[in-house]
Amino acid sequence: MRLQLLSLSALPIFAAASMNEQMVLPSPNIGPGEPFVPVTYSDKPSLADLLTIETSASIFYSYARETELSKLFTDKDARTTLLVPTNKAVIALPRKPHEGPAPIQEGVILSEAEFDDLSKRNVERWVSAHIIPMSPISLTSPGEYATLLEGKNVTVTLAEHGDADAPEWARVVIDGTVHLTARKVASNGVMYVLDGTISVD
Repeated sequence: MRLQLLSLSALPIFAAASMNEQMVLPSPNIGPGEPFVPVTYSDKPSLADLLTIETSASIFYSYARETELSKLFTDKDARTTLLVPTNKAVIALPRKPHEGPAPIQEGVILSEAEFDDLSKRNVERWVSAHIIPMSPISLTSPGEYATLLEGKNVTVTLAEHGDADAPEWARVVIDGTVHLTARKVASNGVMYVLDGTISVD
């Protein structure tokens, strides 16, 4: 009995010794005595990181996460320009993104599955219209840029009475009415915050 108690009491000692003697294998890319440094792709956050902390645009990100397009936001090889409307801009829409630009025709009855599928397609179209598949883009002169929504381009013009001392991006107007309120650079693109939304009509 005494031997059993001695054996049990010694277990924590052996466990601690075992843990203390564990070895951390060095990386094959560093020499002896050199500290381990994690490998990172960039010192900048990804577009997904920026969207996560941008509370003023959380509605857009909620919609985007419902689609496969959101994978672009974490793709380190993607070069994407995001046109992100504020929550206030989305709330002001007469018809929300999942509802689509036009109401369902009178007399048309959809099943729950059909309605869900239509809502998903509406969201994907809306999110696509806010993504330009290239970055950076030039804002020094008027021009057009194709979005991921087929057939949808956004026009870029310079405000006539913009502040000459403001940053270049702050003097830009999208589609004639939408202004840029913030610009944030990510490791895989650039995010512009908008005071309006891109129309998909």
